[in-house]
Amino acid sequence: MSSARPRSADALVDSPIGVFDSGVGGLSVLRHIRAQLPHEHLMYFADSGHAPYGDKSEQFVVDRALAVTAFLLEHGAKALVVACNTATVAAIKAVRARYPELPVVGVEPGLKPAVAATRNGKVGVLATARTLKGEKFLQLREQISAANNTEFLLQPAVGLVDLIEQGDLEAPAIGAMLERYVAPLLDQGADTLVLGCTHYPFIKTGIERVLRDHARSDVTLIDTGDAVARQLVRLLEAAALLRTAAGGAPTLRGYTTADVGALAPAFDKLLGLRPPVEKVDV
Repeated sequence: MSSARPRSADALVDSPIGVFDSGVGGLSVLRHIRAQLPHEHLMYFADSGHAPYGDKSEQFVVDRALAVTAFLLEHGAKALVVACNTATVAAIKAVRARYPELPVVGVEPGLKPAVAATRNGKVGVLATARTLKGEKFLQLREQISAANNTEFLLQPAVGLVDLIEQGDLEAPAIGAMLERYVAPLLDQGADTLVLGCTHYPFIKTGIERVLRDHARSDVTLIDTGDAVARQLVRLLEAAALLRTAAGGAPTLRGYTTADVGALAPAFDKLLGLRPPVEKVDV
């Protein structure tokens, strides 16, 4: 999986899982992973020094994903979770090609569960511009639309990740932006809304406020973090890599390419955790 010295089976089982995102959004996925895999060592990497990914070129995102993956492998990762919709769409194929033996889980846009949830066949997708333009996303949308006669209403949420990264989830600017982006989807009849970026579950309360303001509390919100964690469990089980309670207390470490003063408070505020956080140059 990496150029590091081969590890024994026991050492590999006891190795951490690497989770990365362009910023703090992937903490929404980490929350589900910790719930479903409470005995695993975890590393969380926030590439905040190069965020957001949503307005970058596809090649830039591929390069960053490969660099971060190499770092996590150097630090012993036995599996990788790409906890970022934009990076999954742009770069997961390249990561799997570079490291074919590494168990890798990406974040799917949530179109399939949205089709199962919708009652009128109209699904709103709130995501970054890069995600919505990605070949992987567009192919999946076409396949599902053709098979299920579902209309996907796409809404790029330009600037929303930047505001979430600032940490004030109740900021009036976020509320105004959500009104601007969510209301048109409701006007077009969407009865299901895909949260197509791992940052968005953290502003679920604000989204629900917009739904209430438009008398649309019947709209179903799709958060794919739980499905990502379940897929990770399946891959670890298949590879005989699951760690058990017998291995002792699990650890969690944070890494960031920006200021520690951004990631550490996010761990505390969003997850109620205070792990060691280190700034790295990757």
